[in-house]
Amino acid sequence: MKLTFLGTGTSFGVPQVGCHCAVCLSDDPRDRRMRVGAVIESGSSKILIDTPPELRLQLIANRIHSVDAVLFTHDHADHTHGLDDIRSFGFGAHTPLAVYGAAETIESITRKFGYVFDSVTKRLQGTSKPEATAHVLAPGVAVTIAGQSVTPVEVPHGLMRVFGYRIGDVGYVTDAKELPPAAESVLRGVKVLVLNALFRKSHPTHLSISEAVETAERVGADRTFLTHLTHRIAHAELEAELPDSVRPAFDGLQVTVE
Repeated sequence: MKLTFLGTGTSFGVPQVGCHCAVCLSDDPRDRRMRVGAVIESGSSKILIDTPPELRLQLIANRIHSVDAVLFTHDHADHTHGLDDIRSFGFGAHTPLAVYGAAETIESITRKFGYVFDSVTKRLQGTSKPEATAHVLAPGVAVTIAGQSVTPVEVPHGLMRVFGYRIGDVGYVTDAKELPPAAESVLRGVKVLVLNALFRKSHPTHLSISEAVETAERVGADRTFLTHLTHRIAHAELEAELPDSVRPAFDGLQVTVE
């Protein structure tokens, strides 16, 4: 199994428009962060997590030419507004791409991107049109998607809920304020855990760095990677202050899970 981080930044991305801070001006390529997304591969199966606005660039940079399904964590713009780029997977395909998420996420996405899920209007010969079918998942209920075992994990994000996912031995959680006991129970035993970590200080809708480290210790994965990082966090500085089992992720990082 292989996990590829397509993007590891917040909704602003890094560098942030109009900002001249040290991280935004950094020469360290690990400090350049597109919006959050990932791909998990197992054998020939590829599952995409979220469709960030830079999806086309991310897929090209990581030489990902196709995916078999999409898991959405929630419907915020930085996680969904690259959905049109799935049209690249449509050439020669005989079936629409299957996308999955919580009921409210699917409702919002199918409303905002109605043309993607329109099964009546067919593309004209010689033209392209992104095509997808939507499927609702329930928290804690394991399903098989593209040959991989997937269990949605419900976590709070302010007043809304977000779905993290356990896919085999990988746990992927972004935009969480905390891991409730039910979520921790599902994730316990994973070999690799991904957690969002926004600031060093507390935030009302996201884990802070210290909260993410504490959460990682409770889950007990062999390796934990922090994502959804802001321009207030320099990769090298964060790496130096974290425990050995916790590392900051960066765009393009590939993690192999035996």
